[in-house]
Amino acid sequence: METTLHGQKAVTSDNLSDLRLLRPAQKRRVPPPRRARVGRAPLGQILVDLGYLSPGDLLKAVSLRGREDARLGDILIAHGWITETQLMHALAQQWGASPIDLTRDSPDPRLIDALGAEFCCTKVIAPIRRVGGVTLLACAHPDLFASIQKDLPKEYGPYRMAIATERAITDSLLARRKTQMIRRAESRVASVMSCRERDERRAATWLFGVLFAGALGLTLMPLAVFALLSGWAILTLVLTSALKLWAGITQARSARYMPQTTPAPAARLPVISIMVPMFREPDIAARLVARMSRLHYPRELLDMLLVVEEDDHVTRDALAKADLPRWMRVLPVPDGPIRTKPRALNYALNFCRGSIIGVYDAEDAPHPDQLHMIARRFAKAPPEVVCLQGILDYYNPRTNWLSRCFTIEYATWFRMVLPGIAKLGFVVPLGGTTLFFRRKVLEELGCWDAHNVTEDADLGVRLARKGYRTELVPTVTQEEANCRMVPWVKQRSRWLKGYAITWAVHMRSPRKLMEDLGPRRFWAFQVMFFGSLSQYVLAPLLWSFWLMVFGLPHPVQSLLSDTQITLLVAVFVTAELLNICLAAWAVRGESHRFLIPWVPSMHLYFPLGAIAGWKAIYELVQKPFYWDKTTHGIFDLHITLPASQTEQVPIAAPPRPQRAPWIS
Repeated sequence: METTLHGQKAVTSDNLSDLRLLRPAQKRRVPPPRRARVGRAPLGQILVDLGYLSPGDLLKAVSLRGREDARLGDILIAHGWITETQLMHALAQQWGASPIDLTRDSPDPRLIDALGAEFCCTKVIAPIRRVGGVTLLACAHPDLFASIQKDLPKEYGPYRMAIATERAITDSLLARRKTQMIRRAESRVASVMSCRERDERRAATWLFGVLFAGALGLTLMPLAVFALLSGWAILTLVLTSALKLWAGITQARSARYMPQTTPAPAARLPVISIMVPMFREPDIAARLVARMSRLHYPRELLDMLLVVEEDDHVTRDALAKADLPRWMRVLPVPDGPIRTKPRALNYALNFCRGSIIGVYDAEDAPHPDQLHMIARRFAKAPPEVVCLQGILDYYNPRTNWLSRCFTIEYATWFRMVLPGIAKLGFVVPLGGTTLFFRRKVLEELGCWDAHNVTEDADLGVRLARKGYRTELVPTVTQEEANCRMVPWVKQRSRWLKGYAITWAVHMRSPRKLMEDLGPRRFWAFQVMFFGSLSQYVLAPLLWSFWLMVFGLPHPVQSLLSDTQITLLVAVFVTAELLNICLAAWAVRGESHRFLIPWVPSMHLYFPLGAIAGWKAIYELVQKPFYWDKTTHGIFDLHITLPASQTEQVPIAAPPRPQRAPWIS
């Protein structure tokens, strides 16, 4: 299939006949098609002859197809120029196949099991029956039928094709095998890489033993145990601070060489499927549609799934009342023993149409040009770059002090630390939204761990273990800052619990983990996960050392010399100054500059994390898979999107000016 770059006309072998039909007198220089389909009329001509489509709409659709990786029928349906039923009849005539009514000729469940329910959903086929040694398949995309047959079981061949609409095939498959599919969604990740095989009783016994030993030690040898725990807390403070400094310097240096020109668009834009998981969010439906409608991406290439739990009638009723566009559809997720976001994502992936898979949260407000930037980067990135992470920001930082601190924390993480970690080649603990994947690799990895409450960070580790890379792209998605104290603690405790579970899963075999990551990334992983957890849990011990700064007695003061005390104070002061400098650098841009005076108050903000850390330890034993959901839509103020994608700190720059742009 021949194409040209953006801004030029493009003609393919599939739409050449449509153009000749519409413009018989116009002479155009076009590349010759590879091989003409003898005896098969063009789809556009059939639709016009049947009276389903006007020649003007066909011309517009053919022009769009020259620049996009989309079928002609999908373009026509997305713009409302034809219906699915009309397309089905036209395809049946084009391919010499019979249209089929799946409400009357229902698929055979045994054949669905033989082919695989997930495979049928992904390929949009439904096995109807087997008669006389031939299996009849309902297919929505007959142009792919030949390639689909290569992956079908040989013992059920030969196969004959009938034509049905995509919606009819999906509904018929769900009516028969949705329970099987949701069970599969709960166990897509191999057990060795999943936390579902976790023995709660053993974990509870182990954790209780550690706490009991600590309490006994504090009773019998209080000074020694206090000194040991304090030493570990100080060591992890030094290591985590050093990692943040290293990442911050790396990011600051690479940002100096950020190219000022916008990269050229991709030759052909791909279909991007976006999954938006929702749960008990009745007040956000209308705002969600308004925000997502701002995306400047061709509607025929945008496939957005609103993923809702089947028994969440409040959200489903709100969505039913909303005026959803054609490119946005609601997907109910069947009930099951667990109810988590990654489980819903695994289930919804079967129904995605795109080659690029994205994830947004329901309260997100992505930059209008975000999907164009994602498509360009994937088109130019090497094959090992399989995940792109955008910048997360907040649209309500002025609500109160907590929202200001939350915004500062996220700006530091997503604009300084995380980009530097990615450039250093370390494991990137992904955020839960504004994530984009190459679909083939995502399915190869088993998608998300349905039982992990920080499925994003876990997936980032598994990507790194397989040798794939994650890049951060300078595109902003604005969210609602959690600015109420109790919900903040609940949300942070869920994240910390997930970090602890992720660390425990991947440390089942430390030797294998080191082989997969290499020594450098292995130790960075330990600092990022176990070191950070230690900081949250042991933070009260570190705070106690400030007593010495104010001349007050401290339990371990008798064990330290004056020089050691001075060095210890210097470590604490340096760590605080480092946090202040990184945060001030991250919010120095025009839209966040007002937060700089609030940066020193972050010293009073992080103690909330200690409460969340101990709550996470409790939940690790009592309810490890419990998803303590954060309520959104509380502070939905007017959203002002940045004027350009790279406002503030550019993060996708190469570390050396002589290297090609956009390669990190």
